[in-house]
Amino acid sequence: MLIVAGKVIVEEGSIDRARDALRTMEEETRKEAGCHDYTFSIEINDPTVVRIFERWESMGALEGHFASPHMAAFGAALGQIQPKSMEVKIYDIAGELPMPS
Repeated sequence: MLIVAGKVIVEEGSIDRARDALRTMEEETRKEAGCHDYTFSIEINDPTVVRIFERWESMGALEGHFASPHMAAFGAALGQIQPKSMEVKIYDIAGELPMPS
């Protein structure tokens, strides 16, 4: 299982111009084989920060995602808002553990 986690910082108000692209990217990516979760979140206390959280079955599934048409369209939309910074990491994990009660 792979976890992809990221943080994108954008100019104040620019996320509104990309909202449709974010929505479409979530919807289309969640249909992909090997995708267990794909979510963008805008921070409550700082609307210039967008968090990315993804769970993938394998590197092959993630690589297929990178080659998808909606990924290309999303890249173009993201380029329109010119993020100030972007940091995305991939974590290879062994499995899930239950939350302690």
